[in-house]
Amino acid sequence: MVRLNKIYTRTGDDGTTGLTAGPRRLKHDLRVESYGTVDETNSAIGMARLSTGADPVLDGMLMRIQNDLFDLGADLSTPDTGETLGFPPLRIVPAQVLRIETEIDQLNAALDPLRSFVLPGGTPAAAHLHLARTIARRAERLMVALAHTEGEHVGVPALEYINRLSDFLFVAARFANEKGRGDILWVPGQNR
Repeated sequence: MVRLNKIYTRTGDDGTTGLTAGPRRLKHDLRVESYGTVDETNSAIGMARLSTGADPVLDGMLMRIQNDLFDLGADLSTPDTGETLGFPPLRIVPAQVLRIETEIDQLNAALDPLRSFVLPGGTPAAAHLHLARTIARRAERLMVALAHTEGEHVGVPALEYINRLSDFLFVAARFANEKGRGDILWVPGQNR
């Protein structure tokens, strides 16, 4: 169990932050940017949940994802350096990826087929979910850049999870838009 008695420590006043293990990193370090953007995604999902509470199935899925995103943050803040830690690091596992895929399929089965690209918007819940989706895509881009940085490692399940998350949020936004019937469709060249 995590226990936080004191919120400020002053140790970050020099522009660095501590990871779960390893040396301190600059606050603009790619690893810190990655898990910070995962946290931003989580906050955006929290905002979306203000409008999804009437649908307990969707809201329950989003709550599980919020918990998973803390797992993902823990995964990213504990670099796999090959050194033995005094504790088992928390990592995203394939079962979490499989669960989100199953939930994508569950929501998508209730949707009308797409006839065009969807513009972000519609119901408040859908608009918030679309925003969360774009933030998740930014987190994914940062994580991929981190994974391709010499000396850094990001687990395959973590990369798979963040990729599936944006897919989930897209489908969830459509689901929140009256199961796709309230989608705002892109009309190419409409305003020429």
